[in-house]
Amino acid sequence: MYKKDKTEKLKNNIKYLIKSRGETRLSLSSSSGVTRTTIYNILEGKVVNVQQSTIRRISDFFGVSYKEIEVVDFEEKEIIESSVSPHGNMNPAAVPVIKESFLVQSLDKRIGELATTNTLTYYFGAACNLIAVLLENEISGVYEPGDLLIVKKGLSSSGGEKLVYEKTTKKVSVVSESCIDFNAVYVIGDILEERFNGR
Repeated sequence: MYKKDKTEKLKNNIKYLIKSRGETRLSLSSSSGVTRTTIYNILEGKVVNVQQSTIRRISDFFGVSYKEIEVVDFEEKEIIESSVSPHGNMNPAAVPVIKESFLVQSLDKRIGELATTNTLTYYFGAACNLIAVLLENEISGVYEPGDLLIVKKGLSSSGGEKLVYEKTTKKVSVVSESCIDFNAVYVIGDILEERFNGR
């Protein structure tokens, strides 16, 4: 029972840290060296006994204590620590959900207009100019149809993954800042959060 509690705490902490630090499962996997399958299995509760080396890589990536990640509720801890902050009680942002096939036509529209004509989802975090892209095609083994990507529209200098629309294939893909060919793609924006099968 004790091990199950630790695994549950680890799973909840990883989910919270990914979201609160503006990371994705993909960035966690590629930067920590932990396979995406392993991360997915932990987050889906399919693993009871997580290897210590895996836990250490994940805690190192987030810069949190290796000893605390299985026993402390980071979300609760950070809420308590930030309760004196003026940002401690923010409303979630309403984000319009746009199907991949309608993405290009939607790029020149304002968020306010998109929010009145599309279904909405919510993003908990400080951000503006957000859209949620509902994928209809697989992206190179990383995302599947039905996955939802919360994207901050437009170009930015952040080094995270970007969602782009390839002009020749007419499909979306994910690239890093360093390998963008502006002649071949439209940059949709930075991926802030990923929700698998729309969850």
